[in-house]
Amino acid sequence: MPHSLILNLQPRSSIPSGYLTGKHLHALFLTLVSSVDRNLGDYLHEQKTEKAFTLSPLQIRDRASRGHLLQWEHHRSIAAGTSCWWRISLLDDTLFAHLTPLWLNLNPARAWHLGPADLQITSVLGTAQSAQPWANFQSYAQLYEQASDEARQITLTLATPATFRQGKYDSALPTRECIFNSLLHRWHRYSNIPFSETLVECLFPSFFDIRTELVNHPEGKWAGCVGTIGYRILGNVEAATVRQINTLADFAVYSGIGRKTPMGMGMVRRL
Repeated sequence: MPHSLILNLQPRSSIPSGYLTGKHLHALFLTLVSSVDRNLGDYLHEQKTEKAFTLSPLQIRDRASRGHLLQWEHHRSIAAGTSCWWRISLLDDTLFAHLTPLWLNLNPARAWHLGPADLQITSVLGTAQSAQPWANFQSYAQLYEQASDEARQITLTLATPATFRQGKYDSALPTRECIFNSLLHRWHRYSNIPFSETLVECLFPSFFDIRTELVNHPEGKWAGCVGTIGYRILGNVEAATVRQINTLADFAVYSGIGRKTPMGMGMVRRL
């Protein structure tokens, strides 16, 4: 069952901008996991390829609106007392079950460390919220059963820069193959509900308002794509195929797309 959890946070001391990167937030997540299951934390730390979770960059609650985009870089420190939120998505039922004691026994007085700063987790949201579109949960069966078998327009917002592996290199261009094969790969890995491998053949771009952005990582700068892109299902397509495509579009909010999703890249949701 995919879960998209929102942790509301408040720093007790200033967080320097150098500790607001995906690498440091990834380390904070592993610390949270290890606090309830050290073996699981060590296992996730050693994983080199597929990871059953995604993380967002840290978001400042009262920042100026950027439309559907999120903030993926901080050029200044975050002051003590600033209300922030952080999204964690979990794709594996086992992973969520192991972490349940963390959410149920959360101590607001406990300090969590992000670099030299102490953070207080004030609350965790795990259900759909009108003011917080990134919080939700559904089973894989529910995602499939509730998906439309008639809707032929798919509109996605790429809220943090997304980049995709193409052979030996990376590409920031969100083609139908890059987006939907990425979603299909994660769907098959975690859902146990098989979909057709040729879904993308009936999808064609109908609208796009996108641009490239650079993201700093320890190994250098990564070019990613942000913005809004629409796809249309064209031709004589069976209702079952339409349902599968809509399922993947609805699943996107949990899975993310492309590379470095545990580092805050590739956050996407359907509009």
